[in-house]
Amino acid sequence: MKKVVCLGGGNAMPSAVLSQIKNEKIELCVISAVLDSGGSSGKLRKDFDMIAVGDIRRSLLELSLLENKEIFNYRFEKGNLKGHNLGNLIIASILLKEKNSIDVLNDFFKTKFRVLPATLDRAHLCAELENGEIIKGETNIDIPKHDSKIKKVFLDKEVYIFKEAFEKLLNADAIIIGPGDLYSSLIQILLVSGIKEAIKKSKAKVIYICNLQNKKGETDDFKVHDFEKEIEKYLDKSLDYIIFNNKKRFDLVEFNEYNDLKHIGLDLLKKNEAVHDSKKLVNKLMELII
Repeated sequence: MKKVVCLGGGNAMPSAVLSQIKNEKIELCVISAVLDSGGSSGKLRKDFDMIAVGDIRRSLLELSLLENKEIFNYRFEKGNLKGHNLGNLIIASILLKEKNSIDVLNDFFKTKFRVLPATLDRAHLCAELENGEIIKGETNIDIPKHDSKIKKVFLDKEVYIFKEAFEKLLNADAIIIGPGDLYSSLIQILLVSGIKEAIKKSKAKVIYICNLQNKKGETDDFKVHDFEKEIEKYLDKSLDYIIFNNKKRFDLVEFNEYNDLKHIGLDLLKKNEAVHDSKKLVNKLMELII
């Protein structure tokens, strides 16, 4: 069985990739972003000095074999718990209480495959803008209040890869990055010490799935090659494949015309909407993996 590792955060990777690839005959592992700072996750981080749990919750639930698992997405609307997500509270309590918390999490949610944090250390994602301003906190990058473009992103302190995540990357046959917000979801993972080192040591095919649309304040006016260039810069390694949408539309990421095996353009729109057709996407991924 091929060993596949998916790197990402937010809603895009679980819905576009995990929802379909979990049905394939592979050994799958997810390495999740855990340095977010907004919403319920941000409140829990601040109150308990812990990693962010929202993104890992999404992957746990996508791969969970539990019945009625949608209850864990319930969000409290009033009282002291207003804004908090039930799944986030449960994950936070397990992380705080259990010694082997990641094993307990996977057991609790009855995940079909392993879901791991990129790190168990705490740090904040920061961005230096082209105007020289420094922004601290993932949510301030994700929901920008600035007009200047991002020059670079970095962590406010060094954090280290979760040991099992290093081993999974090292032994992978394929590593899939994305889709997801370029800086606030994907590159935050690549900034964790040990992530890019493990990927560079691995013999895995490294596949990047480009976003369908740009995000204001983060990837304004980016084309496919801009996404590719940024991922390769922080990865410090060339990608083996870039999968991108080649359906031309005014609201979608633009692309160059390529004539090589590295760049794979497909009409990836689901029912002509700006969401990935996960079946078509995963079919192409499996062709590359196998």
